[in-house]
Amino acid sequence: METKTKNNHIGRKISRIRELRGMKQETLADQLGISQQAISNIENSEKVDDIKLEEIASILGVTKEGIENFSEEAVFNIINNTFKDNSSNNNNYLCTINPIEKIIELYERLVQAEKEKVASLEKQLNKD
Repeated sequence: METKTKNNHIGRKISRIRELRGMKQETLADQLGISQQAISNIENSEKVDDIKLEEIASILGVTKEGIENFSEEAVFNIINNTFKDNSSNNNNYLCTINPIEKIIELYERLVQAEKEKVASLEKQLNKD
């Protein structure tokens, strides 16, 4: 039963997805218009209301269902299935991903992050 409760802890899932995205609590808080402490409280909560969960999911670039169904085991399976071991000593890995696609994906995420920073700064400037 304890494992089932852990798997349904929405706050932990939000925290883990945020960390995998390389986002700090402060960044998520800023984009939601709340304090870092409020994000900490959300991440320590087993349940999060649907409206707030939708907002968080949007900022993290996933769906609400993606957060609800998030599983670290699935993430590790994806990582493990991305590489093929063709050696007997486990020191050589053949990468099955296209590095150019990954570079483009990373670039697009960096550009999006910069756009979000600019929008956030513009929002703050317009408040003043």
